[in-house]
Amino acid sequence: MLLGLLVLVGSSVQRLAGMGFALVCGPALVLLLGPGDGVTLSNCAAGVISAIGLAGSWRQVRLARMLPLVAAAACTVPMGAWVADRVPSPALLIGIGLLVTAAALLVIRGIRASLLRGVRGALAAGAASGFMNSAAGVGGPAVSLYAVNTGWTAREFVPNAQLYGVVVNIFSIAAKGVPHLAAPAWSTTAAGIVLGAGVGQVLSDRVAERPARLVVLTLALAGGLVTLGKGLWEL
Repeated sequence: MLLGLLVLVGSSVQRLAGMGFALVCGPALVLLLGPGDGVTLSNCAAGVISAIGLAGSWRQVRLARMLPLVAAAACTVPMGAWVADRVPSPALLIGIGLLVTAAALLVIRGIRASLLRGVRGALAAGAASGFMNSAAGVGGPAVSLYAVNTGWTAREFVPNAQLYGVVVNIFSIAAKGVPHLAAPAWSTTAAGIVLGAGVGQVLSDRVAERPARLVVLTLALAGGLVTLGKGLWEL
């Protein structure tokens, strides 16, 4: 029940904003399933919900602009998978908590930097995002910061973020494999994704971008801090 609710909420956010599944419910999935399966399930669910959104917006994707992001992410995903496989659970929880918290704060602040513009910015953002997505399931914030510094509007950002979400999560799953869940858990996850996609589509026409973004980042910040606290407790 809790797993389905978490996936539904995360899928709704992802469908509404183009990304955000792992930021909102990734920390909770890590606490519920453990760092390995929690992060990998975030990769699976985020990839699927991105594909659902992309099916209706693929004509708006800027392939040339996305190529450096995707190429850089492909290079760093294996490194993130290697770290996630070898770091002890408490340390991994601390790392995930720190990454989610820092990512949420950076996006809230809307950091502006020349490093995050142009092809150089795309390569830097893609490299950071690929590592973070594979290790902690939170690849979206780096891409979001790149979009802010490039001057993309929300209308431009969402379809490109969905394409990126499909590709980087396929890379991450290929590097780590799928989570070890029982059949009922997979059924619950699938139901949560489908319902969440519908809810997110309805909300996209009714919720203003700024309030929705604030709620997402507030939930992400809270989840990151809780995960960090659990990791410190288990040391």
